Amino acid sequence: MLSQKTRYAIRAMQHLADRYGQGPVPLAEIAEAQNIPAKFLTVILSELSRLGIVASQRGKDGGYWLGVSPIDITYGDLIRVMRGSLALVPCASRFAHETCKNCLEEKDCRIRALMLQVRDATADLLDGIRLSDPIELAPATEDMVAPG
Repeated sequence: MLSQKTRYAIRAMQHLADRYGQGPVPLAEIAEAQNIPAKFLTVILSELSRLGIVASQRGKDGGYWLGVSPIDITYGDLIRVMRGSLALVPCASRFAHETCKNCLEEKDCRIRALMLQVRDATADLLDGIRLSDPIELAPATEDMVAPG
């Protein structure tokens, strides 16, 4: 599962992508439109600013904007920056690999073999979708549940 911080970061970045090229976007606007606590959003945007993904300006006309074109940012990039990895288990991570505790040897572990396939498929999908790409909304969960 994605952490709340990662989901907030993605929503904030989508908001900034929608306003790309329009100048600074006030933090309060992003927080209200995306239903993100302002203090938490400040921490997230500061982290993204340090990485150069977001730029900011202080003052009355200040705010945040993308430091990189939305066409150059993939959802895979965002998740890796916020979460560290796309893998569901540490032993399947490409960039943050760790041997799992209380597990079989990696060469004998079928869960790891499966999770490597899941990681690669997830990376292929998320690295192929850019922040500039339109995302079609899915029906609400209650719309997907069969009656009775």
